[in-house]
Amino acid sequence: MSGRQYVVDERGLANTFAIEPKMYVQESQTGFTPHAELLNGRLAMIGFVSLLLLEVATGRGLIGFFTNLS
Repeated sequence: MSGRQYVVDERGLANTFAIEPKMYVQESQTGFTPHAELLNGRLAMIGFVSLLLLEVATGRGLIGFFTNLS
């Protein structure tokens, strides 16, 4: 019988808990992974361009933007 999901022991009793799932090790996704570095670089570029656009639009930099708002 193919696809049997149990094992019969020496006394002829079915042991349905004998077949265990395949074990695998999942690699850690924290730290300096290539994906994290790409995301960090892209977010830094977006922040830098946003600061440049703020300065062009208002004529003041980031610190000058929050001082003397009146």
